[in-house]
Amino acid sequence: MKIAFYGSSLLSSYWNGAATYYRGLLADLARRGHTITFYEPDAFDRQAHRDMDPPAWAAVKVYPATEEAVRSVCEEAAAADVVVKASGVGVFDDELLAGLLAAARPGAITIFWDVDAPATLAELQGFAGHPLRRALPRLDLVLTYGGGPPVVAAYEALGARRCVPIYNALDPSTHHPVAPDPRFAADLSFLGNRLPDREARVEEFFLRPAARLTDKSFLLGGAGWESKGLPGNVRHLGHVYTREHNAFNRTPLAVLNVARDSMAAVGFSPATRVFEAAGAGACLITDAWEGIEQFLKPGEEVLVARDGIDVAEILEELTPERAGLIGRHAFARVLAEHTYVRRGGQVDAILREEAGRPRERSVA
Repeated sequence: MKIAFYGSSLLSSYWNGAATYYRGLLADLARRGHTITFYEPDAFDRQAHRDMDPPAWAAVKVYPATEEAVRSVCEEAAAADVVVKASGVGVFDDELLAGLLAAARPGAITIFWDVDAPATLAELQGFAGHPLRRALPRLDLVLTYGGGPPVVAAYEALGARRCVPIYNALDPSTHHPVAPDPRFAADLSFLGNRLPDREARVEEFFLRPAARLTDKSFLLGGAGWESKGLPGNVRHLGHVYTREHNAFNRTPLAVLNVARDSMAAVGFSPATRVFEAAGAGACLITDAWEGIEQFLKPGEEVLVARDGIDVAEILEELTPERAGLIGRHAFARVLAEHTYVRRGGQVDAILREEAGRPRERSVA
């Protein structure tokens, strides 16, 4: 099938945590015979921070962040068998959604792909006139980056015909064990941009343990932390390019995952970083959220902390031997059950099922 995918960015992970998710899934769909065109706006300085050349498995069209350009790229959706509007494109999202629904041919499969479902649902539930909420009955599918049964139920209650979570996963060709790199040496590392709905949790789960354990070293990667007051034993790296993620995850004693507020509240939403770290063989410490055992086994494949005190206590007791064992167990689990080959197979089956379903495009 010809897939027209409108998202934030495929070529840059700069302020764009969904990049590796898009890459893993769409590369696998291409291997299954689908033809991919990815449309991304030239916005938020992402094109100046590319960490990937246009791949052989997808055509990438970068368009100016203007209304005129949005109208032009929407028109191209008319040639596609599958039209995907992702959440969080960042510029003219409502106009993109309306334009793509208008341009999609009657037999095309139309999809809203939500990479931050808990936050999106909070918007929809508080605003009956939201453009996406009004559009849900006209869409064939809502696919989500996570959220489990609570997100499925919420979307279907708002009028979605069908909602299916497609979870993050590992692409072992890009994220895998490498030799340690002294640049990333630390007792605990965290990688994530400074965002309003995550900052308080980073303070609790990362900065509080750092202030408590002054004899240990902490490494903070990600953009936006430059103006944050940090304990003296926390070293800030700034943006960490995708090509450096393996060494960043592999080198320290342990790596921390901190969910954003909404994803922690809903559960069943493992971040891409969870699988990237496990794929590098890292010992992962994660904040507690419902559904973690669906992906990694607590105590054996991942260490779970309820708060910053838990993180500090885990670090005080963690030995290199145990950290290595947990990393090896996590690596084996994600290779067996959580790869983009598996997720791509799930999406491929859904698309083929939808292609065989009679549909009549409704009007607004």
